[in-house]
Formats: sequence, C-alpha cells, structure tokens
Amino acid sequence: MAFYFAEPSRTFNEYLLVPGFSSKECRVEQVSLKTPITKFKKGEEPAITMNIPLVSAVMQAVSDDKMAVALAKEGGISFIFGSQTIENQVAMVKRVKAYKAGFVVSDSNLRPDQTLADVIELKARKGHGTIAITEDGTAAGKIVGIVTSRDYRISRMDPSTPIREFMTPFDKLIYGKAGITLSEANDILWNNKLNALPIIDENQRLTHFVFRKDYDTHKSNPNEILDEHKRYIVGAGVNTRDYMERIPALVEAGVDVLCIDSSEGYSEWQSDTIAWVREKYGDTVKIGAGNVVDGEGFRFLADAGADFVKIGIGGGSICITREQKGIGRGQATAVIEVAAERDKYFEETGIYVPICSDGGIVYDHHMTLALAMGADFIMLGRYFARFDESPTNKLNINGSYVKEYWGEGSNRARNWQRYDLGGDPRMKFEEGVDSYVPYAGSLHDNVNLSLTKVKSTMCNCGALSIKEFQQKAKLTLVSATSIVEGGAHDVILKDTSNNVIK
Repeated sequence: MAFYFAEPSRTFNEYLLVPGFSSKECRVEQVSLKTPITKFKKGEEPAITMNIPLVSAVMQAVSDDKMAVALAKEGGISFIFGSQTIENQVAMVKRVKAYKAGFVVSDSNLRPDQTLADVIELKARKGHGTIAITEDGTAAGKIVGIVTSRDYRISRMDPSTPIREFMTPFDKLIYGKAGITLSEANDILWNNKLNALPIIDENQRLTHFVFRKDYDTHKSNPNEILDEHKRYIVGAGVNTRDYMERIPALVEAGVDVLCIDSSEGYSEWQSDTIAWVREKYGDTVKIGAGNVVDGEGFRFLADAGADFVKIGIGGGSICITREQKGIGRGQATAVIEVAAERDKYFEETGIYVPICSDGGIVYDHHMTLALAMGADFIMLGRYFARFDESPTNKLNINGSYVKEYWGEGSNRARNWQRYDLGGDPRMKFEEGVDSYVPYAGSLHDNVNLSLTKVKSTMCNCGALSIKEFQQKAKLTLVSATSIVEGGAHDVILKDTSNNVIK
C-alpha cells in the first residue's frame, strides 16, 4: 500500500511571521545576511560564504557571465547554465574570472579600417561610448587607438570615414601596465582627468579597461565576494552525463562551486557524479546536488558528499512538472522538513550541509519565509530574469516592456540532461514553458530593495543574523480569508497609471 502523508504540503503564501521582541539594536543597517554555501565541520568555517542569501538559477534565460559579475558585486553567486557546449560554458566562467573587481574586459572593439558608421552602430547596440581600436578588432588584440564621443561629430563627418583618421592614436594615449593595482589605476584616472584607462601588457595587447564610474561602483559594493586572487566568485551547473569532461574543464577555468542541475536529486546518477568528484579532487572541488523535497532525499545526498542540497520540485513559475507528472511537494513543507533533517544530521555527524530553497518565490516576503523556515540561501530564476543583466531580449509587448523567460524543460531549451533518468537522450515531453516576465530594471536596485524588506522583517522578529532569525522566528498558518485581508481591500484604489512618466 502506498504511503500517505497525514498533513497537506503547503506553500509560502500559507504562512505569516509573528513579530517578536525588537531591541534597540535591531536596526536594518545592523543586520548581517552572511550565509554558508558549502558544508563545514562543527567549529570550522565554510570554504565559501556569501554576503547575501541569493543565487541565480542554472538556466539559459538567467545565468550567464554578465549576471554572474552583477550578482557577485552584490554578494551572491550565479550558477552559469550548463545546457550549452562545454567550450561555451568554460568561456563564460573565464570571462567572469578575468573580470577583476574594477577591471573590465572590453566588449566594444573595432579595427582601424572600419568606419564611423561601424562606431555609431556599435555604440547604439552596446551603449558604450569608449571603443578600443585593435589590429584585429578583438578585446585582446594589439591596441592602436581609442575612440570616444569626443573624437567625432556625426553631423560634420562622412559615415564612411575610416576610424584610423579620427581615433586617438596609441602614441597619444595614457595607459596603465598589466599588473597595476586598482588604486594606482584610479590615481592615473584622476591625475589626468580621464574617464577610461586602458591596461596593456608588454606586447601592447589590451587586457582591461578601468573606468572612473566602475571604480566608484567597486567602492560602493562592500558586499562583493572575491576569491583569494581578488576575482569574482562564480558557480556553474553540471549534469550527470558528461561530467567527466565538463567538470575538469570548468575547474581548469577557475570555477569556484558546481551544482548538479537536475529535476530529481534522489538518484544513483547524482551519487555516482559526486563520488567521481571526490575520488578525483577530494574536497577541493565544491559541488552541490538536488533537487529533493524530503528528509530522506537530503540525507541521501549529504551521505553521498554533497556540499549543499537544493530543495524543490515543480514550484518554479515556468515549471509544469507537477502538472505533467503529478510529482512534487509544496515548497514551504519541503523546506521545513529538510531543514529539520539538516539540523538532525549536524547533531549526529558534526557536519553542517547548507540547504537551498529553489522555487516557489512569488513575492519578496517569500524569501524571508524561506530563510525563517531553515533555508541557508535561495535560488531564483524568474526574479533575476527580469533584470537588465539577464541574457534574454527586452521586448515591448502591447506597450509594456518585458523580458523573455523560458524553462529548461521547455522545447526552447531542450535541456534533456536535467530531466533524463537514463536512456534515450531526447525530451519526450515538456516540463517547462516559454514566457515573458515584466522588465524590472537593474539588478542592483531591485536586490537592495528586496533585501531591505528581508532585513526589516528580521528586525521585527528580533534577529540580526539568519541563524538567529531561524531560532527566533514564529510562524503561523493563515486562512484564505487572512490572505485576502493581508492585501489592499475594501477601498477604491487610485489609478495612478496616467501620472507615471514613461
């Protein structure tokens, strides 16, 4: 006879936090959101700690190198999607690791034989006013000049004018040499009243740019997470099929942490993958696993050697696994049960294995609830897909700006490795949809707003850290009527849409 759970599985929206005592010390600016991402023994420190409890999902529509840099600046980690060639994924990881804090690899490059028309087109496409002119038109080519908006006037020049005729040539450039510190580069910028400083190696090849605005940004990102070489920390998704080829390539590229990307983590495929990593690399390579929805699944992966365990099946906004297969569990119930098993495992073994809540986040306050229920950090897809930094197109649909967003189980992604349980390497049916999400602007502004809400709620509960929050939090189930009561009701809302400046 099948086993039946006595209680229904519940979602985040069915819970509210009950306020606790708040001392005078409970202020938003005092709250720390530091959290471990890799396992550690009692009395030791984790190998990798994040400054905010957010990671971006292993998805084509969410996590590329641009997202990884942007999120690392805020204190979180992106897991670059694995449903691409090994070579392409490795290239993305390398770009993140090459993007030293404050040092930017040029993405606007032309050859000297190209024209003003090419400059205008590139500026319109990239939005950048500083263009490196290299012999071969690549970011690492031999630099021969620079073009900025001060070098040309569209109204008075022929679009067919070759770049070499109006660029600032190399012999007139002020530059820094490779190996220079960010502080030294900033001094050159300020002393020479420059907005951009090219960094070149001994062969006159361009390595980076340092921009005045990026230096300021670097100084204004105290939460950014860096490795021992002052490079941004980045993660990558892997599967249980080509891991013997993919993982060594990613490790060589400098990846900091891996995550097995799968819809079902309670499987021998995942334990075999982890065992291979441990045999080849020991504990030097960090790898998380998942997804699971109960304590039994967590313990299986923890015993297998996973550095963290992801929770959630079917709760994502574009995931239709529950609809297609009738399998999954309410995200709140899953997090609560796995968190209890994690704490029990820690008591028994002295090893703390962090857990990640993946899916089910609709509102900002759901992040807070996930942390209160025991999650060490949260993986988000739809949330990050809305921002400028996601890799998808921004479109105007019926007068509103949106960004494309599709699931890894959709026909568009065709990520069969995520859903495969052995056998024919083809998707037999969809477990995700192709959709749009409302465009929301920059990652920095939105993440800061969301986390301010989290910190404010933690203060309401008398907590200044995530661990303290989990110990002090009091949660109550709410009725359907209570959910309605929690929003605006019994009033006529003003229509302010005509007052918005678009």
